[in-house]
Amino acid sequence: MKKFVVERNLPGAGNLTAEELQAISQTSCEVITRLGKPYHWLQSFVTDDKIYCIHIADSEEVVREHARLGKLPVHTIAEVKNMMDPLTANLL
Repeated sequence: MKKFVVERNLPGAGNLTAEELQAISQTSCEVITRLGKPYHWLQSFVTDDKIYCIHIADSEEVVREHARLGKLPVHTIAEVKNMMDPLTANLL
């Protein structure tokens, strides 16, 4: 399976209430159950006007199907090719 970063444009996302975030989360989880395909939503980062989500799926098409079924906006989907963090600087 592959890891994807999903960018969702959602003006005012940073002002969503706890209840609104809960509803969005519940929708995503319900759709994952209905998909009937291997799929994992790891986490999301909410900024002022966007939500960046980390998903694991077989393909970009499955990520788009998840968004379509949940009526969740999608601006871009990018496959993660590699990861790095401060410890990467020490690899030798």
